[in-house]
Amino acid sequence: MRSHRKTIHDRFLGKVALVTGGSAGIGRATVDELCREGAAVVFAGIEQEVGEQAESELSALGFPALFRHGDMADPDFPVRIVQDAMAKFGRVDYLVNNAFSFISKGADATAEDWTQVLEVGPVAYARMAAAAAEPMKKLGGGAMVNISSISAFIAQPNRWTYNAAKGAVHTLTKCMALDFAPYGIRVNSVSPGWIWTREVLKAAGGDRAKWDPIWGQFHMLARCGDPAEVAAAILFLLSDDASFITAADLPVDGGYQGMGSEGNGKNSQFAGTR
Repeated sequence: MRSHRKTIHDRFLGKVALVTGGSAGIGRATVDELCREGAAVVFAGIEQEVGEQAESELSALGFPALFRHGDMADPDFPVRIVQDAMAKFGRVDYLVNNAFSFISKGADATAEDWTQVLEVGPVAYARMAAAAAEPMKKLGGGAMVNISSISAFIAQPNRWTYNAAKGAVHTLTKCMALDFAPYGIRVNSVSPGWIWTREVLKAAGGDRAKWDPIWGQFHMLARCGDPAEVAAAILFLLSDDASFITAADLPVDGGYQGMGSEGNGKNSQFAGTR
């Protein structure tokens, strides 16, 4: 595993962050890094046992972290998350919209499939941002990061639902950024490539050593990424280091989007040039 934070920093000391889908994968890595850099974090998730275990682990390390169990399809849940953050920590500075329904269907998608992927996707992002923006406005500013995907930019087989929903995140991000700019709130997105989350590891049958170089052929860096590498990009966009960046998307994809159909060249006539 690759870790980008070997020591504790204080870049977010005294700040409060909200992270949806924060119990595992990219969300959990983001929660960990925010805590390590001084933030108090309220994170939400649909898996109660996993979330409570994460809260326990973080609390044991002395980090101020609060887990809230709930479903982002519930239109009232975002407001409750913000209310709990205000009651516990008294402010909200950052939001990371990460929870997203992975429904991968094409022409066979039902109305229920479309409703689910949109509700627990761009609609939930919008509701969460609207709720979090209110305390940020009172503070005079803040920052939000929406998690998108390389799937937002490309066609993939039988992926109408997921890819369309992720594509909507980009336009939503720009609209949020425009409307929140007068309040000093920046809004950006990140688009990960193939990242070693639970879902990807499951697809690999738990054999990362075997599948990393195989799936790595789709990335210029010839490997899949780690959740911590995405978290590092998220923290950059939240931080003052990105103070003049808004309405932007940051690919964290190992060069996935930049490659042509010949891949990274290892299996082409240009293999000897690498």
